[in-house]
Amino acid sequence: MMAGMGVGLIPLPLVDFVALTGVQLDLLNKMAKVYGVEFSRDRGKMIVSSLVSSALPLPLADYAISLLKAVPLVGQTIGALSMPLIAGGTTYALGKVFLQHFESGGTFLDFDPDTVKSYFAEQFREGKLNAEKLKKEEK
Repeated sequence: MMAGMGVGLIPLPLVDFVALTGVQLDLLNKMAKVYGVEFSRDRGKMIVSSLVSSALPLPLADYAISLLKAVPLVGQTIGALSMPLIAGGTTYALGKVFLQHFESGGTFLDFDPDTVKSYFAEQFREGKLNAEKLKKEEK
């Protein structure tokens, strides 16, 4: 979650989005190793995209916030405030979903994003709250 939040602070539009995807795929890869599950980067990208877009009000909201950083001052401020929370929340939720999936003996091949979307959304809300708490503690 902290790595996701840190990536959310990257001031360059779209670079943060690409870097966040890399952080999240690395998380899935590390979790797969712990559980002895074969990791598929392509399948991981599809899963991350599907789950993240399901949790946000607009499918491209994280993409839009990233692009908003291109607007001088106002866009950068809004992006700096919101993107770390979204990035941290989605990374937290992704970890929770896959913890549950791998614990139950699942793999990437039998993972169905549609069946966990509501759990992912619930964990995303919890992750954003945790990210907000961490952000306040840093001040």
